Amino acid sequence: MPKLKTHKGAAKRFKKTGTGKIVRHHAFARHILTSKSRSRKRRLGQSAIADPAIRPKSSVCFRIRRLA
Repeated sequence: MPKLKTHKGAAKRFKKTGTGKIVRHHAFARHILTSKSRSRKRRLGQSAIADPAIRPKSSVCFRIRRLA
């Protein structure tokens, strides 16, 4: 059976932490930034932990059997 390839779109958007959680970036941080407050823009620049509900789908994208 051939090797399963990683979904490259998902690989560019998500990373897996050492404990198995999925890290993502915030949306709404690319343009129209003048109408957003400084604190909001600061928070949008930080990474966030993805919701556990997307783990089954992300495991398919990353071709990982279990993510935790």
